[in-house]
Amino acid sequence: MSGEGPLRVVVVGASLAGLFAAAAAACRDNSVTVLERDVLPGEPEPRAGVPQGEQPHVFLFRGLLALEELLPGSRQELLSAGAVPVDTGGLPWLAEHGWLPVEQRGFEVLSLTRPLFEHVFRRRVAGLPGVEIRTGSRVISLRRRDLHWAVGLADGSTVLTDLVVDASGRSSRLPVWLAEAGVGQAPVSQVDSGVGYATRMYADAPSGFGAVGVVLQQTPATLVGGIALPVEGDRWLVTAVGCGEHRPPRDAAGFESFLQRLPDPALAELARHAEPVGDVAVHRQTGNRRHRYERVPDWPEGLLVVGDALCAFNPIYGQGITVAACEALLLRQALAAGLGPGYTRRLLRKFTTVVSLPWAMSTSEDLRYPTSIGRQSLPQALLGQWTQQLSRLAAHGNLHAYAVMARVYHLMGSPVLLFHPALGAAALRARLTGYGPATARPAALDALTPSA
Repeated sequence: MSGEGPLRVVVVGASLAGLFAAAAAACRDNSVTVLERDVLPGEPEPRAGVPQGEQPHVFLFRGLLALEELLPGSRQELLSAGAVPVDTGGLPWLAEHGWLPVEQRGFEVLSLTRPLFEHVFRRRVAGLPGVEIRTGSRVISLRRRDLHWAVGLADGSTVLTDLVVDASGRSSRLPVWLAEAGVGQAPVSQVDSGVGYATRMYADAPSGFGAVGVVLQQTPATLVGGIALPVEGDRWLVTAVGCGEHRPPRDAAGFESFLQRLPDPALAELARHAEPVGDVAVHRQTGNRRHRYERVPDWPEGLLVVGDALCAFNPIYGQGITVAACEALLLRQALAAGLGPGYTRRLLRKFTTVVSLPWAMSTSEDLRYPTSIGRQSLPQALLGQWTQQLSRLAAHGNLHAYAVMARVYHLMGSPVLLFHPALGAAALRARLTGYGPATARPAALDALTPSA
């Protein structure tokens, strides 16, 4: 395919990864058609094609930067729609070895419901020149036709295009379509710790509750955890997390009982004093799955894969939409520079550079759980032991360890930062002389302490 002149681009799927890709492709007078199988709601409402749509969603800081680069002004637009900015430096976080420090400046994330996120961004992308979003359009086939692609729809029609971007998520049919076209199958890597979570929305949080949110981290020792985050409309999403036989139930009474099992009473107290809004929503499709399409030797020109269709992470780590936004930036750069022979293979390889770090983090952590199938490799085990050491330092007031872990988690720095000599010296000193006093439970949670 020549990179000269406008392209016809089809994006399969109008979830966030698809919308990011459409925004990236809307340059150089390209025509972009987004094909979405759902009939999309006119207001921010959950939909069938996003099974995790009622669960908490945050954009890691790297994702915020990517979004602003992709569509300037997006952060302010989301804030105007009701998104809540959360400074993670002040977020009460009970980690594996105790409470992490608060009261220092950290990376900002935006917290909002997934339906609102999609609604705001879909409206923004639909207004871009050359972009059309077709709803109720289920793709059933994908075939190469001369130098173009023929995208077959369930209604019998066909869309001809120069470039196809599969953003159809975990349910992607691309492996089937490739097999039908005689293309070699990609290796697939999977890690599943059997995590499940349940979420309920609440209003009217207790007076005096001053925290920006609460995280009770699930660990291999506790097997359970939870999170509470503010969202638009002065409401809160309260989520319970567990793995294997410890996954939270769907019924309201069981959900509230589960919250009482957590290692701190904050979430149970928040749910007890606030007003529930709606039912409990459960999600259990949390396995990590990575398709190694970059390894397929006969990969066809003009076909790309992004988002969960390429690499799906355990959603509990909040990495997926940030990775999709970063992939979209790479797509925009490639299209703006002009395309030449072999560009799709090169771009898929670049996507692996975006995927590799969050994949390593999520799978290494999940493999620590007894409910996971498989074992950590020796490098993963050694890295895990070291990051646990850093977590212990952070829980005992080492702000350097805390800052480095946060920087890597938000995809703002290389994992090499974890091995700074000063951290090694601090770890050795702690082993010899002790870790010092543990960080106290944040005072902002005092309103969520059970009465004596």
